[in-house]
Amino acid sequence: MRRRISDILLICSLYDLYLFEEDGRLYELIRNEYLSLQLSHSPEFTRISKGSEALTLLKEKNFDMVMMTLHIEDMRPERLASLIRDMNLKFADLDINIPVVLLAFDNKELADLIQHSDISVFDKIFIWHGDFRLIIGVVKYFEDRLNVDHDTKMVGVQSIILIEDNIKYYSVFLPIIYTEIIKQSLRLVSEGINLSHKFLRMRARPKIILCNNYEEAWEIFEKYEEYILGIISDVDFMKGGKQDLRAGLKFAEEVKKRHSDIPVLLQSNGEHYRRDAYDLGASFLLKGSPTLLNDLRNFMINNFSFGDFVFRDKEGTEAGRASNLRELEEVLEFIPAEIISYHAERNHFSNWLKARTEFWLADIMRSKRIADFKSIDELRIYLINSLRNYRRIRQKGLITDFKKETFDPNDSFARIGGGSLGGKARGLGFLNILINNYQLGNQFEGVRIYVPPAIIIGTDVFDQFLDENHLREFAIKCTDDEKIKKKFLSAEFFPDHVIADLLSFLDIVRTPLAVRSSSLLEDSQYHPFAGVYSTIMLPNINDDKFLRLKELIDAVKIIYASTFYQNAKNYIRVTAYRPEEEKMSVIIQKMVGSRYDERYYPTFSGVAKSYNFYPIAPIRSEDGIVSVAVGLGKMVVQGGSSVKFCPKYPNRLMQFNNVNDYLRNSQTQFFALNLKGTLERDSEDDDSVTVLYDIGTAELDGNLTQVASTYSHINNQVYDGTSREGLRLVTFAPMLKQKIFPLSMIVDLLLNMGSWGMGTPVEIEFAVNLNVERGNPIDFAILQMRPLVVYHEVEVHSLTKFTEEQLFCRSREVMGYGIIENITDIIYVDPDIFDRSKTRDIAWELSQLNDKMLTENRPYILIGMGRWGTFDPWLGIPVTWPQISMAKVIIELGMKDIPVSPSQGSHFFQNITSFLVAYFTVDEADHFTFIDWEWLKKQKINEEKVFVKHVTLKEPLLVKMNAGKKLGVILKNGKTEE
Repeated sequence: MRRRISDILLICSLYDLYLFEEDGRLYELIRNEYLSLQLSHSPEFTRISKGSEALTLLKEKNFDMVMMTLHIEDMRPERLASLIRDMNLKFADLDINIPVVLLAFDNKELADLIQHSDISVFDKIFIWHGDFRLIIGVVKYFEDRLNVDHDTKMVGVQSIILIEDNIKYYSVFLPIIYTEIIKQSLRLVSEGINLSHKFLRMRARPKIILCNNYEEAWEIFEKYEEYILGIISDVDFMKGGKQDLRAGLKFAEEVKKRHSDIPVLLQSNGEHYRRDAYDLGASFLLKGSPTLLNDLRNFMINNFSFGDFVFRDKEGTEAGRASNLRELEEVLEFIPAEIISYHAERNHFSNWLKARTEFWLADIMRSKRIADFKSIDELRIYLINSLRNYRRIRQKGLITDFKKETFDPNDSFARIGGGSLGGKARGLGFLNILINNYQLGNQFEGVRIYVPPAIIIGTDVFDQFLDENHLREFAIKCTDDEKIKKKFLSAEFFPDHVIADLLSFLDIVRTPLAVRSSSLLEDSQYHPFAGVYSTIMLPNINDDKFLRLKELIDAVKIIYASTFYQNAKNYIRVTAYRPEEEKMSVIIQKMVGSRYDERYYPTFSGVAKSYNFYPIAPIRSEDGIVSVAVGLGKMVVQGGSSVKFCPKYPNRLMQFNNVNDYLRNSQTQFFALNLKGTLERDSEDDDSVTVLYDIGTAELDGNLTQVASTYSHINNQVYDGTSREGLRLVTFAPMLKQKIFPLSMIVDLLLNMGSWGMGTPVEIEFAVNLNVERGNPIDFAILQMRPLVVYHEVEVHSLTKFTEEQLFCRSREVMGYGIIENITDIIYVDPDIFDRSKTRDIAWELSQLNDKMLTENRPYILIGMGRWGTFDPWLGIPVTWPQISMAKVIIELGMKDIPVSPSQGSHFFQNITSFLVAYFTVDEADHFTFIDWEWLKKQKINEEKVFVKHVTLKEPLLVKMNAGKKLGVILKNGKTEE
């Protein structure tokens, strides 16, 4: 479910609020109900009593829904609803208005409103019966309407059609139906094979689509015909613009003609309709029955397959029962043939599987008929084998205990040791579930989409290593990274059972390995720790497996040590955590790529984000952005040269507008693993085996054909492809424009699926290897998926009304939202003495000043030239995130000779967005944007280094931003009145 209703404006009198709350705990009751049903994101309510105040508030703040009662202080509800309609308030990124809902008591006042007023101004009217779960039902109903199309197309989520035009009845039915559906989801969650699978099952619950007339319901049925779980319908409602006393019967008849196995429940106050319903193969409930609601629950459990699979004979006698797939497989072994036939004829097996979100298996079974088999025993064998194979396929995505006998080097995911797997490994496990459950691996012909096989060493091994070697207290207190690394590498104890398992793993795997960190806190939604800990590549090709084992254990020890490096400690200090709370697990993963002499690397790697912080029309933020580069992904995540494109507009290459742009921005080097290299214990760089090569080497390796263009100096033109003579430029144009490989489509699918699965925008790291043996599919490997923090803005108006004399800075390229107050410090690189050849020295000076600001807990504004956080010192200042972690605002200035765009694929950029750091870009060629250097240089210097100055102001600055318009200003005096 991508779209949620989070903020609700409730307009009602104080007395109506009292009636809703009863004991003053409406919000608490709703929140507790969300928690008990394991629903995230309970909605926030803003209550107001006057219509005029509501209209003003709707102009100032974004809401997802408006609820109102009949009693509003200064105007009639239908008048207020009409005025809100006229405001044309849109829901998030959709071209539809936010819903306006009327909550009323079942009394004469409501009847008069319906009879004498235009109620079409309300999206829906509901009657309050004192059950607070109606609020949940209303919210979920509108969320389902917003998400049903997307979730059905993406993963085949099922839907229940509810046809009811009586406000009183659908106001009672909705809370009951939703509660029962969510309880079913909870039952399935308890059977989940791991945490990711449980999470996915909760998100794939059936949708409820409420319809008021025949035509509306039939349109929904035809649109989602293959995904309808069941139908609950009144008998008497509108058809063809007239009240039809048998409309429900006619609807049921048409449904049954197409799909006799779809359960249909008809309801009416007329007992005489019961026989007609039964004749159609439908069930029937009498609305006047004192047990109506309980009967409705029982119908859903028995007919929507919300409980166990109960084997019954034709007389209804129970012959067996199964509560999960394994039990169903076991019971099928001995159930009599005639009972299997009875259930198969009615598609009970596929219906039960659909209700349990096993959509893929359900579709396969539904396509089969008894006539397809020579005997019922052959059908029995087919059912048992289908269940067994499906369970085996589904568990391919599981993280199981490592066993040499069962570990498959092509697709296994196993663990060594107890404790947590850490954030990065959890993300990979969730990816595995998505890929296997929804059959993404073979969605594109000739392409294998997968997570590379890996083993994960759990956090218990980390704790044991620290404690047995008496390293914990030393590591927490020591501030020298080299001493920590040396001490960890010289530690003698390493658990014997882990050594034995690693040795067995190395017997199986003789290809290069990536040894990655996966700490408890890593890849959390709000503090991703991106790029904070070490990743080490190992050749792993030596004939002596004990030498390979020693290198592997050393790599694990170095990653353990990086938990306590100063960068990591400084990062944790600006979060809500403490260094001793952090624990480290380690991922040992097969690298993706091919060998070229002493080099090993994939054709290209990249980072994809489902949210673009700097879109250029017609591209929207929600369309996402992808950064790709030849070779290992280190080039992208460390802010090097890469090609950026939007997966929905792959022909628009953002940084290539003219020939000079091609020559200036094209990638000139790439990272690859040096297979002749060894892990250097004394190297300052933990990943010493990964080296840079000239891009010409990639051409000699045959890896530029599909990703490069050619510059011809004869006519000063750039041509797609490498068939001409000339200078090779990495543009990915042959792939993106000629679509010789479906890169944009694959990435778009994965971003959509990842965002849906995690319920938040995501970032995905991937690698693609085109150099595969003839007949084998191309490798598209997903290396990581993490949540991406995207906050909704707080509206800030009239940013253009301030005079330039009032402003220190103004920009029309701003990432950030709202207001930042009480900043009195500015740290800036002096533009008069800036030297591109000295950017590493500048980074060191900034780090020293940041340490001081961190100790004194003083946030500051940071100003500098070029791309922040790049590994290439000629493109900008190569700081790591912990070196500037106290900066709350970053101002990026262009270089005079090279315009540089922010690297959205880098770990540095990920941390900026997660810590809500405002990012201003100032382009000297744009006269609207500026920094008042003259004013800044008049301020008192607190501390001055060679290239960097620190200024402390008497009055605090005030930062204001509008994310929607990408405008931002910094006022010199924070007390300036608007």
